[in-house]
Amino acid sequence: MTIPHRQRFDPAFITRTSEATGHVDFLVPDMHCAACLARVERTVAAVEGVTSARANLTSHRLGADIVLANNALEGGVAERIVAALVSAGYTARPFDIAAFDAAAKDDTGKELAKAMAVAGFAAGNIMLLSVSIWSGAEASTRDLFHWISALIGLPAIAYAGRPFFRSALRALAARTLNMDVPISLAVLLAAAMSLYETMTGGEHAWFDASVGLLFFLLVGRFLDHRMRGVARSAAAQLLSLSAESATLITKDGGQALVPLADILPGATILVASGERLPLDGVVIAGNSDVNRAMLTGEPVPEATGPGTEVFAGTVNLTGPLTVRVTARAGDTLLADIVRLTEAAERSAGRFVQLADRAAQIYAPAVHLLSAATFLGWLVLGAGWHAALTAAVAVLIITCPCALGLAVPAVRVVASGLLLKNGVLLKDGAALEKLAEIDTVIFDKTGTLTIGAPRFVSAQANDDEVWRIAAALAETSRHPLAQALNREATRRGVKPATMTDIVEKPGLGMEGRLDGETVRFGRLGWIDENKWRDLERGSESGPETGNAEIGLRMGNGPVAIFRFADRLRPEAPASIAALAKAGLAIRLLSGDNEAAAARIAGEAGIAEWQADCLPADKTGIVAAHQAAGGKVLMVGDGINDAPALASAFVSMSPASASDISQAAADIVFTSNDLSAVPFAWRMARAARRIVLQNFTLAVGYNVIAVPLAVFGFATPLIAALAMSSSSILVTTNAVRLNWIMRRRETNERAEFRLQEAAA
Repeated sequence: MTIPHRQRFDPAFITRTSEATGHVDFLVPDMHCAACLARVERTVAAVEGVTSARANLTSHRLGADIVLANNALEGGVAERIVAALVSAGYTARPFDIAAFDAAAKDDTGKELAKAMAVAGFAAGNIMLLSVSIWSGAEASTRDLFHWISALIGLPAIAYAGRPFFRSALRALAARTLNMDVPISLAVLLAAAMSLYETMTGGEHAWFDASVGLLFFLLVGRFLDHRMRGVARSAAAQLLSLSAESATLITKDGGQALVPLADILPGATILVASGERLPLDGVVIAGNSDVNRAMLTGEPVPEATGPGTEVFAGTVNLTGPLTVRVTARAGDTLLADIVRLTEAAERSAGRFVQLADRAAQIYAPAVHLLSAATFLGWLVLGAGWHAALTAAVAVLIITCPCALGLAVPAVRVVASGLLLKNGVLLKDGAALEKLAEIDTVIFDKTGTLTIGAPRFVSAQANDDEVWRIAAALAETSRHPLAQALNREATRRGVKPATMTDIVEKPGLGMEGRLDGETVRFGRLGWIDENKWRDLERGSESGPETGNAEIGLRMGNGPVAIFRFADRLRPEAPASIAALAKAGLAIRLLSGDNEAAAARIAGEAGIAEWQADCLPADKTGIVAAHQAAGGKVLMVGDGINDAPALASAFVSMSPASASDISQAAADIVFTSNDLSAVPFAWRMARAARRIVLQNFTLAVGYNVIAVPLAVFGFATPLIAALAMSSSSILVTTNAVRLNWIMRRRETNERAEFRLQEAAA
């Protein structure tokens, strides 16, 4: 079909993943149920050039992996996807930051709230009239009350039923079925039968059932919309930390305030002190302190200068910075956080797959069951009126809202709680997997340890040596030099006055004092006798695992300063909590045996292994899982990526390398190891809630459907039963908030005591 010009797809929204492949995201606002989601995925997956497609009900986002025709972005795949969705009855547009923000602020919630209010008001008034009828009102009074009920109910049905009717019409126009088709049919049939009864002076009318059904369906849909907004609003709050515009430095050196959407990678922007960084980039001029707490959870500002990578949403505190932009507004780290959050819900774990399969067969199965009920009653000799009443009750009572909400409701609540506590789910199935682990394997450096060295000892404690070292260390950005500078500041050392200070990349700092050259840095550089250390690429002492740097003035003696990485303060308590829960704990480190033994002892890990290469870690993980175990791997280095990818489920801190974060299923942004036991407890609680929801949903259908088929449930009773099951499942999912809050309150005191003792 011909696509209108306004729907032509901008190739800038396509992300190239390789020379011949790419990824594109769409906003599909018309997805409202699991059946819609499944149909959208099937429709897009069938488009030529699409290799995979996965949709997300929370943000109405569709992600598709595509083949780029002739290695070009203008291959037309995106246009074909839009055309296929339009043919299936759905609208679609490119997904970007503005689209996400619009989705978060859309009018769906307001429309549902208004419709719910109208349906509730009408249902309440019709119920009052029905009480008089049930109490034995005379025929004339009964007929009057039926007509009043019709005058109230029919306009209310027309207004409040719009969300369902629109969805059903789109599905029918596309020659397909979704959940809203049988719902709309049930509401309209019940209203039509009620109007017929009223016009013919019948004894019963079910306006209360039609309006009540709509009211309870709208309650469930409104709660579902609000719960899905939990994760979306949390991500949107992160996005709101980004500015809407930036000060662009033009080619002629001038400045202009430009919307973020108009700024491309390679552009140069100016960020004044006190402003948030609007985009990701690299500092090319200026020095300042940047507060990255919103990304890392660390309150201490980080020194920033030329060559430092900076991220959108962080705050520039002390001085102006000139930044070269490296990412568009939709590709910043903040946007990645949103994508990670959505990917968690988009992933199909076992429970989601089960719910999706049930949703796919729901509409045809319900129509067949309702038709069979109608025909069965006719065959048994009942009139068309009784047969149609039973068939409508079946349509109403079999609504699978409870089953459709069983998993998504829990996942959205869990994702929101995790995000608020600094944990991002990249893979929704990871939540299910995390609940099943029996072993946790930790990397050492940057995971169990802070990854920032601290001063341990010095071979020479001469005051003049410290003054010289402090003068050179304060000008260096090397972690060991910064650690020495912190120690010198703590000691109150006044730096010496030196000249010609220069940095030798990869080696150290050099300067002149009293006419002599002073070197401060790698031992192999400042002392020829230490070249063997430089050649082997290690600065660690073989017995202690302490890193070393040296200071030498002229041909004088070498002063050596030693440093050690520090165990994260929360690590012992976190590991103790996991071990107490019955999980096996192991440490795999690429460091030497002495360093690994020291950290393992401080952390309380009995089983550890040192000198592990990436292949060794992967082999250990694979061997454990081949024996039937299920491993949670927690690591942060590039060398951990293979083990993270091969583990049953994996976690990485926000400080991890990009490769490790890409390989991990879960990322915790706070760099606090207590996120590991917290996420595990959340996963266990979420699994229990999901299983309870499935039991409630299936149990409801096992009991309710036979009652409707055999005529024991009127349309009103069916409406009450169906809506009650949806509300029950939704409420049970929300209970996860209360469960985790109570558990955290009980465990926090014990956790802090353990941490303090450690």
